[in-house]
Amino acid sequence: MAKRLIPTFNRILIEKITAPAKTTTGILLPESSNKLNSGKVIAVGPGSRSDDGKLIPVSLKEGDTVFLPEYGGSEIKLKDKTYHLYREDDILGTLHD
Repeated sequence: MAKRLIPTFNRILIEKITAPAKTTTGILLPESSNKLNSGKVIAVGPGSRSDDGKLIPVSLKEGDTVFLPEYGGSEIKLKDKTYHLYREDDILGTLHD
């Protein structure tokens, strides 16, 4: 039985997208060009509460591709994978094709 992490409040669980280490023709890329600050939303919390107690839902949903800040978030390891936990306010935007 697999365990699943459900974030609390307005937190979002992200799996970072890793850039390829080489081009399709086999040219190796320098490590600095591999850094992408984007990720896929794996899970979202229910949201935060306003001052009057109303639930403010998270505006992102599972499967969204988001643009992330260079620093921040909490690294979490579950089984063999590494994820990052961010607050909704830390997400810079969503990426669309």
